[in-house]
Amino acid sequence: MASVDTAIESGWLKRTLAAIGARPWRNAVLSGLGGALTIGLLAVANETHVALLLIPPFGASCVLVFGIPASPLARPRNVIGGHLISAAAGLLAVGAFGPTPIGIAVGVGLAIASMMLSDTVHPPAGANPIVVALINPGWSFLLTPVLAGTVAIVILGKLYNRLRQSA
Repeated sequence: MASVDTAIESGWLKRTLAAIGARPWRNAVLSGLGGALTIGLLAVANETHVALLLIPPFGASCVLVFGIPASPLARPRNVIGGHLISAAAGLLAVGAFGPTPIGIAVGVGLAIASMMLSDTVHPPAGANPIVVALINPGWSFLLTPVLAGTVAIVILGKLYNRLRQSA
């Protein structure tokens, strides 16, 4: 208990609480809500077997689309193109080398190089080759969940962020 008393007396705790209170809470909560709603809708589509629309990298994509929508990494071209290119890189590499450490490494490296060359860098998409190696989905993976899911994220992000700005 002495360390808590020391922190209070030194003003550290007071300064820390003041810094937390100064954070942009409204923006953070609204960004989190947009991401949660979007991932929730994609998860419901999966759960109800409407369509496979959800893969783990989409959570990180929502951080960019809802948290920092003005970032070049959150452009529709980057979100959709980055995921498609990275998933294709993963399918090619895993097809050539199997779901092995070499296949995964080549897939991620190819994804990074391809996104850079095509100006579609989207860091969350770099995980797609790993997902491909883990689930071995086949080429239909490019349509669902990758294309359909990223288009949904981009559309929902645009709508939600437009509503946020007008409110």
